[in-house]
Amino acid sequence: MTDYTSFDIAHLGNVELFTPKFDESLWFFRDLLAMRVVAEDGDSVFLRCWDEYQRYTIKLTASDQAGVGRVTFRASSQEALERRVAAIEASGRGLGWRDGEQGVGPSFAFTDPDGHPMEIYYETERYVATDDKPALKNQASAFPGRGVNARRLDHINYLATSVEDNGEFVRDVLVGRESERIRQDTGKYAAWWFHFQNKSYDIVYSDDWTGHSKRLHHIAFAPDTREDILKAADIFLENGIYIESGPHKHTINQTFFLYVWEPGGNRIEFANAGSRLLLDPDQPVVEWSEEERKKGQAWGMKTIESFHTHGTPLVE
Repeated sequence: MTDYTSFDIAHLGNVELFTPKFDESLWFFRDLLAMRVVAEDGDSVFLRCWDEYQRYTIKLTASDQAGVGRVTFRASSQEALERRVAAIEASGRGLGWRDGEQGVGPSFAFTDPDGHPMEIYYETERYVATDDKPALKNQASAFPGRGVNARRLDHINYLATSVEDNGEFVRDVLVGRESERIRQDTGKYAAWWFHFQNKSYDIVYSDDWTGHSKRLHHIAFAPDTREDILKAADIFLENGIYIESGPHKHTINQTFFLYVWEPGGNRIEFANAGSRLLLDPDQPVVEWSEEERKKGQAWGMKTIESFHTHGTPLVE
């Protein structure tokens, strides 16, 4: 029987990214992805994708190293927030209540087993378009019509010292629902995908081959179509952005993808993950074996070596 508290989290809220090349990273997100600057605060700039209903999508912060900072999740209701906070406190990973940023209400801070900083909230401020009012009232703001046109934040993939520990935390405490996973011949998981609503995944944990913790594999943005991702590859080629892998189709969750490294070193994916929805509330988990994954991606391209080793912060 389905446990409908698994809908307690609505979606990934926003992400803080650290960059040692602040001006270049800002140019990447603002000019190439067509994201809008909505606020500045000290060494940080807040930017939003054009169809996000909330005030901001990422917080870009100047730092000595690239990597990920605080990541937030929006609860489905005040009652859902209270249930998840109680579960987080019971897990021993709660850090207490804090004020949210840029229109986000009271947020409860915690960490996953690897120590990645996270927060959960419910109250939020909707973005109000001014000089970017859309022609269609069911759109958050006007379509930029330039660059990659990143529509919204899609998912985050963390590197983990233990995929099992972190995955069990998401499953049991945040009540994320498993969609797919990779089981190695040793019996351990190499990666684990979770979703909170009908999208195929919102958060992923992948094995960190370096053995380090608190590292980012990538964050992903969703454009509208595969064609947008193909055009994005041309835009990045013209602007000297390193294309790591793709465009291609993932075997797992069937996402059409493109991976690049933004100037600060963080891996960024462009993916149309929303094309595959999990509408069955009792959807069985799809498990892939190590032998099956050796076949590579859906159309036969082998996974490149840096996909398993590159993460931020960088390590030897």
